[in-house]
Amino acid sequence: MTKKRIAAIRDFIDTAEKSLKNAKKLLKEILEEENINLSAELDLDTKGLSKYDSGDSKIIEGVFTGEEMLGVDKNKYPVPVNYASKSKLVQGDKMKLTIDGSGKMLYKQIKQIEREIKVGLLTQDKGRYQVISDGVSYDVLTAAVTHFKADIGDTVSVLIPAGKEATFWAIEAVMPKE
Repeated sequence: MTKKRIAAIRDFIDTAEKSLKNAKKLLKEILEEENINLSAELDLDTKGLSKYDSGDSKIIEGVFTGEEMLGVDKNKYPVPVNYASKSKLVQGDKMKLTIDGSGKMLYKQIKQIEREIKVGLLTQDKGRYQVISDGVSYDVLTAAVTHFKADIGDTVSVLIPAGKEATFWAIEAVMPKE
């Protein structure tokens, strides 16, 4: 009798996890179709950051969104994907952008958001790399996949903002194959 009840509970859990995964996937598709960007910007806090001039350079502080920096001035600035991948930037990390007189842009991470590590499976959907962990998939930068020489099907460890929703994860490492 106990085995049947345990099996029933497992079935309920599996069904619930599949339903959540499908709901998140559907929501993501609708947001993309309608060109609505809710990424984690709602949770990205630029309070306490500033914008100022230093000599002939402009300094803008901001928060990493997963693909770019949301400046304290509410503008979005492109973060080089190689820098984001090698530095293992996580959504919510505080950054500083220096734009010198010639227009050259230099980024620097100034404060990491609290992180946690998860392990998941590297996949690809509609040309975008994703990691699936705990039945949920999140995007990772293509540059991170190539930087770590990862292949679809590899088990990877990822860095995520602790206790916060995120749309992007940062690859920490590729787990050795058995």
